[in-house]
Amino acid sequence: MKPDIDTYREIIDTLTRNKSRSFLTGFGVFWGVFMLIALIGGGNGLKEMLQNNFAGFATNSAMVWAQPTTKAYKGLSKGRQWTMVYKDVERLKQHIPEIDKACPLLFSRGDNAVFEDRSASCSVRGTTPDYSSIAEPQMLYGRYLNEMDMTHNRKVCVIGRRIYNDLFPGGGDPCGKAIRVNNIYYNVVGVDCSMRNINIGGRAERAIVLPITVVQKAYNRGNSVDIIAVTARPGVTMSSLTDRMREVVARAHSVDPSDEQGVAIFNTEVMFMMLDNLFNGVNFLIWLVGIGTLLAGAIGVSNIMMVTVRERTTEIGIRRAIGATPSNILSQILAESIVLTAVAGMSGILFAVTILQMLELGTTTDGITAARFQVDFHTAISAAALLTILGGMAGLAPAWRAMSIKPVDAMRDE
Repeated sequence: MKPDIDTYREIIDTLTRNKSRSFLTGFGVFWGVFMLIALIGGGNGLKEMLQNNFAGFATNSAMVWAQPTTKAYKGLSKGRQWTMVYKDVERLKQHIPEIDKACPLLFSRGDNAVFEDRSASCSVRGTTPDYSSIAEPQMLYGRYLNEMDMTHNRKVCVIGRRIYNDLFPGGGDPCGKAIRVNNIYYNVVGVDCSMRNINIGGRAERAIVLPITVVQKAYNRGNSVDIIAVTARPGVTMSSLTDRMREVVARAHSVDPSDEQGVAIFNTEVMFMMLDNLFNGVNFLIWLVGIGTLLAGAIGVSNIMMVTVRERTTEIGIRRAIGATPSNILSQILAESIVLTAVAGMSGILFAVTILQMLELGTTTDGITAARFQVDFHTAISAAALLTILGGMAGLAPAWRAMSIKPVDAMRDE
């Protein structure tokens, strides 16, 4: 049977109609890939933003401070005010050898720093050089406090980024210049540009760090301590030390060792563990939603290919009649399915990367990018490989149906 001109016209019309269907089906794959890449990139950016808030802060640290007691102890009533002292630092080191660093902290808020005719609100923090191992500074200029500053009670300071910008708007190295805080002059020895949001006694960018020995005298704080920051030795979990730390401090001040509110301890290990668990769950949901959307797109590709095979029955019959083998038909259908899926998927990847790049630019301030809202190369390659596999799987059923078409049946159907 020789096909006439009307048969060829029908085949062309079928292919034209399939273009619109292919576009709609490809949009499903496009949207699925876009959702997957955008969610992964957005999750990475959000995680990095949160991690930047804690950047440089020791993950195995804890903070100890005094609060009004909530339990009566040794004839003393509850609600009693008490204060830690400098000697508590040595007590912790002596009774708990697993402690690596123990740093006392003193705070003063609502102060004002002045340089020439410029001023900036600030918070004063008195500490020791060991505090840099707990909250690592990011020095833009100069250095951090050292042991000589402590020994000789030097009136030196390390200023935060905001203080630096307010007092020295022209930029440059401010080290060696003197600023005034509460009528006392301090020589600037460093600029800390840390921007973490986990800070003790105020934000680092608004803090002026002084040797604790200087703060004790300048603010008449005597031997008192507001907070003791502690880190554990490598391989030791802070959770295993908190109860012993509370007991050591509590017994020295006649506080019930079981009074968790009277001797407050903030364990950063728990916080970082919660953060890791949170993002493990977020990543699982991202992949679940993304792969589910991709599978929905692949099912759509399979359905449209089934429709295509049914509408191209005559064309396939003609090809079989003029010598096309089943493997030729199989490879054609599979190739169409893979190409359709790959083109739509790659377009989705490119569009998602573009949107993520725009989001990243939107979070850039003063040339500093808050987070990278992007996916790595391996993730993109994995997504492309997944698309190829899904495209091949989506074309299997339609290809099998096309292989089963017999030329005689196809002509009879015509």
